[in-house]
Amino acid sequence: MATQEYYIREASENEARGPYNMEQLVSLAETGQVTIETLWYDPAIEDWSLIGNSDSLKGTLFPEKRKLRMKAKEAAPAVRHGDAMAPITVEDMLAGAEGRTADTKDKKDPAIMQAHAARIGMWAAVLCFLGGLDLFMAVMLGLGVLSFYPFVRFRAALGLGLYGFMFFVQGWTVPIGALAAGSVGLYFCTVFVDLLPVLVAALVGVLGSAATAYFLLST
Repeated sequence: MATQEYYIREASENEARGPYNMEQLVSLAETGQVTIETLWYDPAIEDWSLIGNSDSLKGTLFPEKRKLRMKAKEAAPAVRHGDAMAPITVEDMLAGAEGRTADTKDKKDPAIMQAHAARIGMWAAVLCFLGGLDLFMAVMLGLGVLSFYPFVRFRAALGLGLYGFMFFVQGWTVPIGALAAGSVGLYFCTVFVDLLPVLVAALVGVLGSAATAYFLLST
């Protein structure tokens, strides 16, 4: 069959084309120039016949393309809620960088504990010093010793400068305003002699001192 010569034509044509060998017919079929409706001269019947009527010729020129079948993908087993990993948060990453993981969260870093202890000791010493001074001046003022007003003003300036510097070094910018209000109010309570200014200075001083104490106790 490989050496056989073929003549072809379309039904609307009167002249035949060819001769062609099988390889040439396959090329024509691949480019669409030969279809199953194309006529070929069949020497067995000595007549023209449709290529589609010849099973052997049709099978050679138009082989059935193997259909590709997609294998169904097996669905992944559903992950149970208990097996799912919890999402990692920014706090978890920061804790991991600092060594505070789930395995070590109950273990305190000695360096951190020492820093906390040092800060508590520092503030305790400051409060003891100023607390003793404040208690003494409070007693004297309660006894009506107005000559201690200059010491009260010095205490207000000392508290503002000392606490303000320590707050600034620690990076605590928020309570500096409260500290300033308390110190200024305390200072002007010993300066004003009119009722309204004294009341305003007293209110500012008490609120500022209370806010400062609240911050120190909450840190």
